[in-house]
Amino acid sequence: MKKIVVMAFAMAALSACDSEPKFKVEGEVTGAEGKMLYLEASALEGIVPLDSVKLNAGGAYTFKEARPESPEFYRLRVEDKIINFSVDSTETVRINAGYDNFATDYTVEGSPSSEKIKELSLKQLQLQNKVDELYRAMQAHSIGVDVFQDSLTAMMKRYKDEVKIRYIFAAPNTAAAYFALFQKVNNYLIFDPLNSRDDIKCFAAVATSLNNYYPHANRSKNLYNIVIKGMKNTRTPQQQTLELPEQVQVSETGVIDINLRDLKGNAHKLTDLKGKVVIVDFTVYQSAVSASHNYMLRDLYDKYASRGLEIYQVSLDADEHYWKTTADNLPWICVRDANGVYSSVAAAYNVQNLPTLFLVNRNNELSARGETIKDLDAAVQKLL
Repeated sequence: MKKIVVMAFAMAALSACDSEPKFKVEGEVTGAEGKMLYLEASALEGIVPLDSVKLNAGGAYTFKEARPESPEFYRLRVEDKIINFSVDSTETVRINAGYDNFATDYTVEGSPSSEKIKELSLKQLQLQNKVDELYRAMQAHSIGVDVFQDSLTAMMKRYKDEVKIRYIFAAPNTAAAYFALFQKVNNYLIFDPLNSRDDIKCFAAVATSLNNYYPHANRSKNLYNIVIKGMKNTRTPQQQTLELPEQVQVSETGVIDINLRDLKGNAHKLTDLKGKVVIVDFTVYQSAVSASHNYMLRDLYDKYASRGLEIYQVSLDADEHYWKTTADNLPWICVRDANGVYSSVAAAYNVQNLPTLFLVNRNNELSARGETIKDLDAAVQKLL
């Protein structure tokens, strides 16, 4: 009798687990016989494995998982090929794909947000391919550095403008809008939540909507904290000093001197580089264009450093740790202004956009600013 009671209790417990609200993702992956298909959660703390199945000749699969309390993100993975999707109820999401073009040529049904996420993923992939193509053209000297920089800036602006209008502000309460905020190019966020006031508005729109619908969700709280930090970083100072601070001085030669500290805390003055041709570069490392911009600078540095070229790069990043991690791999002078986008140094140089660069000749005289230089390589050679 006791055994029957125990078995009945166990069956009741299993039945209770099975009765929990679940979502289902199912479909077929053709051409992948014998390969493992993984279901993973794209959680705030990282990728979390949930389930897996070895695909047969037909490629059919079915996964069931507990319904999330608020919209969450998941992915199907075969080897290094990934399909992102979202779930916000007990819905059934059907995803069909072929192995060869698993991440790009798939269909999704049953989840409007997942359809939008597919659109965003394909757009991001196209953007990355264009950025890579542009960089290769510059490396092959098919285009000049100036054309590369202008084209990259215009390309990123077009992408962000489209995504803002069609996916973020059009429906800020959707999983697709949240997904759009954290897209990357060159492993950098396209939308910068810490240094760009315009981008912070996008984060704020989604944070407000999520907080209204899911105030207790971890993603809502995390996004709200990001927005608060970004707003603090970009808040206009209440008081403006009329005097130039210690870091900014005008030398007798007319160059605007800069005196900031590097990773190790050592001060570097721009005027101490007299006798060299200097590229003064104002940048934010936590920017989608930062990697390509630094690749361009690295190309020039490798070509001309032995002939007297130096780069004095001023970071306006709000995240000091990120700056230190990134700058540690760069061969030139890397300093940071903790005032970020409200840097008095950047203001003295009338920096309106990032990145912005200037050329200083061997006599410590300001020679040109980036937007007036048609061919940076040629301009550097001329000063050398």
